[in-house]
Amino acid sequence: MKKILSLMFLMAGTIAATAQEDNPAADNDTIGPWTKKGNASLLFNQSTFDNWLAGGENNIAGTIGLNYDFNYAKGDWTWDNKVIASYGIVKTKTSSFAKKTDDRFEFNSVVGKKASERWSYSAFANFKTQFTKGYVYSRNEDGAEMREEYTSFLSPAYLYTGPGMLYKRDDNFKINLSPATSKFTFVDKNFTLPNEEYFGVEEGKSMRYELGFNASMYYKLDIIANVTFENILNLYSNYLEDPQNVDIDYQLNIVMKINRYLTTNLSFQTIYDDNAFRGFQVRQVFGVAANYGF
Repeated sequence: MKKILSLMFLMAGTIAATAQEDNPAADNDTIGPWTKKGNASLLFNQSTFDNWLAGGENNIAGTIGLNYDFNYAKGDWTWDNKVIASYGIVKTKTSSFAKKTDDRFEFNSVVGKKASERWSYSAFANFKTQFTKGYVYSRNEDGAEMREEYTSFLSPAYLYTGPGMLYKRDDNFKINLSPATSKFTFVDKNFTLPNEEYFGVEEGKSMRYELGFNASMYYKLDIIANVTFENILNLYSNYLEDPQNVDIDYQLNIVMKINRYLTTNLSFQTIYDDNAFRGFQVRQVFGVAANYGF
């Protein structure tokens, strides 16, 4: 644990030092028709208890995140791209394993050809997966902690793509509607289960195809000074099977700026996909982060 703690502090110091030397404010970097802006963050927390009668468990946790936009605009054409990636782990004193608190990679891309002042003909692609293996944890008869591999890199992976119409007020408010969206679900066929219980993919296969309607929205706003809310919503209905069961993926990223180098970050995400889990999946990460804007 001491080695992990030292490594996390070293990473935090590196980010802070780099931010001081460069430009931490991260104004939009515009080169010709391209506009680029991003932020890398390191969120860290640690708790230690020694003879603490109220109870508690020693733990150490950290999350590294990336949020990067690179957009193109020239004449009637626009091309907006966003990369969101994060990875976090926690290690407690009584657990045999370091466990993930966050693990995701997402790439969004929308090409638009202007049809009117705020509407454009569009084509979009959205790709999602995770970086490392995921496990289901249990305990044996002796009480020892055990784990079984359940997910991995590209298992599952999701790809959405299709034509549609894009409404864009500005870079902070966009809605894309695609009535003919293809959805591909990729998995490792060695994980697939009977009765399509593994993310809807049939046993022995590595891909599931769906055709449906997709609606996506991006809305970023400043609530008060130095506090921003970033909302990302994706809805999908499969025409080919149970169209009334709408897949929902909602992300909320709140950033409260403390100073040039530090922010308080809250990330919340909820997913409903009955092919993966019959209920809402919820992920929430909160803490103080060191940031590097670029």
